[in-house]
Amino acid sequence: MVAAIRSELTKLTSTRMWWVLALAMCGYLAFIGAVMAFALTVAAGDATGALAPVEGEAAATTVYGLVNAVGYAFPLLAGSLLVTSEFRHGTITQTLLVEPRRTVVLVAKLAVSVPLGLVYGVAGAAGIVGAAAPVLAWRGDGAHLGSGEVWRVIALTVVVTVLWTVIGTGFGAVLTQQVAAIVVILVFTQFVEPVARVALGAIDGLDRVAMFLPGAAADGLIGSAFFAEMGEGELLPRWAAGLVLLAYAAGLALVGRLTTLRRDLG
Repeated sequence: MVAAIRSELTKLTSTRMWWVLALAMCGYLAFIGAVMAFALTVAAGDATGALAPVEGEAAATTVYGLVNAVGYAFPLLAGSLLVTSEFRHGTITQTLLVEPRRTVVLVAKLAVSVPLGLVYGVAGAAGIVGAAAPVLAWRGDGAHLGSGEVWRVIALTVVVTVLWTVIGTGFGAVLTQQVAAIVVILVFTQFVEPVARVALGAIDGLDRVAMFLPGAAADGLIGSAFFAEMGEGELLPRWAAGLVLLAYAAGLALVGRLTTLRRDLG
């Protein structure tokens, strides 16, 4: 197992894609963080002459929590590439010749996705906090970086990003065609789930279903969500949200092992 993990780390760090995506995530979230902080403070106040709809510590946690709400496509993509890249370039055959135990190969990829997700989590949190905090301190009620709850939310965005990377790796084991996996991830994260959360949250009796969607569960683990602050549904408690995300990760990995990694590959 140690040799398999070392091999996966070597394959990961021998390419540029992992750090290019991390830089892109940091820059994208810095832009989103600055825009949202501006919208909750300067723009909202100037447009109406009233207080922003989300204020104080809630504004800070809402903005910092956007690492999940708008940034989770990046760790999902990074995790999926750990698997799909092997199939795209045909190196999966050599991988299985060196380590024929397919469960070991999959577990090694899942293990490597954890430190990779940590890198993405730190990059995303640094980007959004670094850009949003000055705006919140300038015209809002403060950046609230002295609050324990705010730092808890920031730390949990890193944890959630790690889980997204693991989930992405499991998804890559299920859908190994790289272009298809990228398209599905982007469509789901940028369109399907946001629309589903708003639609289900507006229907009595179905609003609780929305809490079990992966993005909503991740917001529940963080304890802050843009959708919830805007009145679009409630969140699961942190312990339940964590279990839901782990179930997604385990379920996808299991399906990948029983389907893709059970077939003859060549």
